[in-house]
Amino acid sequence: MNAPAFSTDEMMTVTAARRLADGAVCFVGIGLPSTAANLARLTHAPRAVLIYESGPIGTRPDVLPLSIGDGELAQTADTVVATPEIFRYWLQGGRVDVGFLGTAQIDRYANLNTTVIGDYRAPKVRLPGAGGAPEIAANAREVLVIVKQSRRSFVDRLDFVTSVGHGDGGDHRERLRLPGRGPVAVITDLCVLEPDPCTRELTVVSLHPGVSREQVAQATGWPLRFADALVETASPQAQELATLRDLHARTAQAHGGPSGADA
Repeated sequence: MNAPAFSTDEMMTVTAARRLADGAVCFVGIGLPSTAANLARLTHAPRAVLIYESGPIGTRPDVLPLSIGDGELAQTADTVVATPEIFRYWLQGGRVDVGFLGTAQIDRYANLNTTVIGDYRAPKVRLPGAGGAPEIAANAREVLVIVKQSRRSFVDRLDFVTSVGHGDGGDHRERLRLPGRGPVAVITDLCVLEPDPCTRELTVVSLHPGVSREQVAQATGWPLRFADALVETASPQAQELATLRDLHARTAQAHGGPSGADA
């Protein structure tokens, strides 16, 4: 039997979804993180507890939310609490296992920028901003980042540090007294990266099928490190693809837009 065909976006989303364990309490960002987290819930992690910044806990949306204020999140949640309770009791209280974040820019130590491109006082592009990302990056027990890889997104120096990953590397998080472990994996449309255990610099640990080391290096704004035991990422299975495509189709029908992966 031939393996199912899949797009680079599907490869990225499925790979990210597999990182969310069943039963984990996950603080979810909108966009690609939301797609991956909900795919995990619909496949191998049905007991995952998804939390969004607006207050829904244990939400099970039938379609992907347009924003944290989407009524679908509240209507399908176990309960809805005030935003301060989400942050103070759940996140700062150490009750969130995984923070699932996207970003516009990321550097070699997995620090994130979702604020501006260019000079802060006269930016080329003003991005959506921080939202809850800095608190998630600081307090979740661990963080997963999902982002499309290019020299525009993987930069040597961030235009603005919105959320601290591993700071300047090494023990910087510990010196800042941040309680969470920080980013443990960055999943892109080309590969999976993990921080080096000592330096905390992002290192490629697996390449997606058909992707070369050269492609990944050319899409990165700093001299990229590769693991000695570099492997190939497992391809999406038919059930994973069918579930993801059905989720996108339902979302498109509900919101009146085209089906397919997130932009």
